[in-house]
Amino acid sequence: MSNSSLLVVVATYNEIDNLPRLVLQITDLLPDADVLVIDDASPDGTGNWCEQATAQYPRLSVLHRDSKLGLGTAVVAGFEYAKEKNYDLVATMDADLSHDPKSLAEMFELSMQSDCAAIGVFVGSRYVAGGGTEGWPFLRRLASRMVNKFARTMLKLKTYDNSGAFRIYRSTALDKLDLKNLKSTDFAYLEEILWRLAKQDVAMMEYPILFRNRELGRSKTNPILGLRVFWQILMMGIGIWK
Repeated sequence: MSNSSLLVVVATYNEIDNLPRLVLQITDLLPDADVLVIDDASPDGTGNWCEQATAQYPRLSVLHRDSKLGLGTAVVAGFEYAKEKNYDLVATMDADLSHDPKSLAEMFELSMQSDCAAIGVFVGSRYVAGGGTEGWPFLRRLASRMVNKFARTMLKLKTYDNSGAFRIYRSTALDKLDLKNLKSTDFAYLEEILWRLAKQDVAMMEYPILFRNRELGRSKTNPILGLRVFWQILMMGIGIWK
């Protein structure tokens, strides 16, 4: 069992340009948090950097996977690790510095407040007052708005940002998830998790964040993945996925 209440899960594939800066910032802002990197055999050496960096960052761990298995399965692996180690809180965030570790620290402080004890999920939200995006072209902004509105309507979610990976989950909320029943292996896992937790009456709170477009490395999103997200949300909404 770790002596930290917070585990920060970061899934990576070819993020050698960004991950060292991210780990440094998380460590500076949240020195008592543990960081778990789940690397899908990045050919750029991301996983190797993690192995070497554990000497500098004793709270850093890395889980190596043999191939690119999908973002959804990486996050599930992080949840399973957190359960095994008995963490109270599990944070997820992107590795490309689009999510500001300062916002992570603020969300963690919020989760520690007594009046937020009943909140099971803290959602870093681009689509509440004070939130937003920076550096996105028009078509990406439009597509994101559309998928979030579609998810909110089809899945009857109360949250406005359902496609963002920047979240903090309480272990008590994750205990209500049947991880083996999650069907999406790619980006629709984000909507699926909120949908399944909402059906369990897990309370959620959105916290405004500014999402910055990555400066280094290549985005993992593409139009095909976007269409898959819409399709999988539809499968949930019409009851094909249980």
